[in-house]
Amino acid sequence: MAEKTASFFTYKGLPLVRMGKQLYFGNMYDEFVIWIEILETKKEGDIDVATKVRIRKMATDTSISPVDAIVKTKEVDSLYTALDFACAWLKVS
Repeated sequence: MAEKTASFFTYKGLPLVRMGKQLYFGNMYDEFVIWIEILETKKEGDIDVATKVRIRKMATDTSISPVDAIVKTKEVDSLYTALDFACAWLKVS
């Protein structure tokens, strides 16, 4: 019997996982991941488009408290901009 493995959507080679208005970008076994939170949206046709997004660079070390794990935070005006910052913070080309 074949073993099932989880497969995730990737962006620029790194996993991008979404649950509601929160996304996680990066590998959990790396030193840092990016937590993206959609704070506000507006309707454009039938689609909700993010207009306010908070991004956080977080350490994946589980021995650190969640508050101390956050090393950078920024608010931007689109999901595209958030992913652009996320790539820069994780040094993804």
